[in-house]
Parts: sequence; C-alpha cells; structure tokens
Amino acid sequence: MTSQVEHTDVGAYALGILEEPDRTAFSNHLAACPSCTAELQELSGVAGALAGIGPLEDERDDADAGDRGPAEVVNLLRRRKAADRRARRGTFVIGAAAAVTLVAGGIAVGTSISGESGSVPVGHSAHGPAEDAYRSGTPLAGTGASGVTGGLVLETKGWGTHAALELRGVKGPLECELVAVSRSGERRVVTGWAVPERGYGVPGSPEPLYVHGGVAWGPAGIDRFEVRTTGGDTLLTVMV
Repeated sequence: MTSQVEHTDVGAYALGILEEPDRTAFSNHLAACPSCTAELQELSGVAGALAGIGPLEDERDDADAGDRGPAEVVNLLRRRKAADRRARRGTFVIGAAAAVTLVAGGIAVGTSISGESGSVPVGHSAHGPAEDAYRSGTPLAGTGASGVTGGLVLETKGWGTHAALELRGVKGPLECELVAVSRSGERRVVTGWAVPERGYGVPGSPEPLYVHGGVAWGPAGIDRFEVRTTGGDTLLTVMV
C-alpha cells in the first residue's frame, strides 16, 4: 500500500497490523474519507476482541491450525499477511476474527452494522456492511455501459444520504468513484475504489462489488448517481 492507499485496508488498520509507512499513509487517508472512517468504527469491536493477543514463537505448519489457540491463529494469519501484502486486507481481517471466534469456542465479537445501534444480535448476517445495507433496501436500478449492471439503495440520514452500491460486469485494472450529482448540477464524490484485473460480476469472478458511502445532500436534492472511472468514463447511471 506504500504507493497507493486502498479502501480495503481499513480492516488491517483496525487490527493494528499495517507496517509503519502504510499505517501513516492510511491515517492521513482517514482524514479525508468518511466511508473508511465509518467502516473503521464498525470494525472497532473486532479490534477490541483481538487486542492483547501477542505473537508466539511456535512455527508449526498451517495443517496444525485446528489445534491452535486464538493467539496462535492470529499469529499464523499475520505471517501469511506479511508473505502476501497484495491480498485484500479487509477480507483478511474478517477472516482472522472468524478464526479466533471458532477456535476459542465462543468468543463473542460484537460490532455496529448501522452506526446507530449497539452490538450485533446472535445470528446476524455474515455479509459486509455495504452488502447488508444493499440487501436490506429496495434497489434503484441503474443504466450501465456495455455489460455493466448495478443498482443503489438509498437511506435518508440526519446528516444527508447513505448510499449502498452493487456493481457487476466490470473488469480491471480500473480506479472508480461513485459520484452524486445534485439537481443544480453540483457533483460530490461519495466513495472510491480500485477494480482488480479479475473484475467483479464477470466470468471467473462472479461475485459483485459492494461499496457504500455518504453525501451531505438529502435524496430530494439529488438528481442521479454515477459510477465513473478516473479516466472520465461513465460505467453506470442511477436516477433518483
């Protein structure tokens, strides 16, 4: 991440396993990214549950992971992370939290999934916050470029509008932004992300992309949302 801050690094930042240059870069990124700031708050329960679990000197093979305690599992995953820093750190951290929960046989990890409630009830969805927000609402279908499909779920907040996006049919490498366009033509970036070469919602990589973010305007003041590449191409348009 030394050359480019990744939004998916919020999980690794919450767990405290970023190397110093990456941690400093991501701290600076948080100051200008409401989406990552909100997701960091949502992951605070995971970070708290793993706090204080230190590294071990035991270097047994991965095949023995089922016999390891929580600290050993986290240490193993940290070593894997150091060996492959190109992996998506957000996915890694959620996997680490799940491994600790299973091996410990009942550690309860509670996090807020809406920013307005307490702990997550037993049996809550295993999806990420963006996918949960999308699945819980009624999507507005978008009109996409060739092969691109997707939609938005909007939620009115006291501070503006929360938007959850599902996107399919895109291949990378690309850098994209979700942009809100007001009825007067003003534009605001809601959130941004990178599309890896394998893409999302395409043959060989069928899972769609889910991202979310916020804009200060209420839905009544928004004309449309656009998914745009940093090169200026519009991939998806969602009328409000």
